[in-house]
Amino acid sequence: MRHGVKFANSDFCEHYYRFCEVCITQDLKYLISDMKSCRLCVTNPLKQGLPHEPRPVFQVSSKAKIAICGQAPGTKVHVSGRPFTDASGDRLREWMGIDEGLFYNPKSIAIIPMGFCFPGQTEKGADLPPRKECAAAWHNRLFSLLPQLELILLVGKYSLGFHLKGHDALGRFAKAPLYETVENYKEFLKLDSNPSYLPLPHPSWRNNHWLKKNIWFEQDYLPVLRREISKRL
Repeated sequence: MRHGVKFANSDFCEHYYRFCEVCITQDLKYLISDMKSCRLCVTNPLKQGLPHEPRPVFQVSSKAKIAICGQAPGTKVHVSGRPFTDASGDRLREWMGIDEGLFYNPKSIAIIPMGFCFPGQTEKGADLPPRKECAAAWHNRLFSLLPQLELILLVGKYSLGFHLKGHDALGRFAKAPLYETVENYKEFLKLDSNPSYLPLPHPSWRNNHWLKKNIWFEQDYLPVLRREISKRL
């Protein structure tokens, strides 16, 4: 049985499975093209339109077994057009125990933020929340075309809220405080599910105080995180 379809002939089963893989790959190719040219937050915004030209930033392939699902690009990423080209990216790669070469290899790592474009800033210079247009328009379709994913890293509260909503075993964490959810990472490890999920705080400098106060994150959790990542590379 493959993908819930039962066949008496194993050769036909493998042929059917390869055919499905080809179809998924083609559909993913077309979807990525549409995502890269998306202008919904300008042409059809849910609220106030994006205050600058859209520049969707993400990294996706049909091969990656690990996905990083964060919030939205910041100012530096908006300029570079490449995910996590900032201090947060340096810290995230350190947490994961991988270098830039592996991090930016789309066959190894998918990077799918809740908002594909930089959302702009508040009057005080803080980044606005991810635009809601992206998840509504793209995320369900995109993840349906990524059946090969085995591990999804949920970085920040917006990603946790989206991916865990309605989850049978982890749904209670969808609206739980972020730090409380991260502290309960062992609950995520207990599940034998595919894909598996692991929660992370945002690797921003804004979390420095919490990281210094909670040394267990570096001493206990990061070795586990790196082990789970290594198993999928």
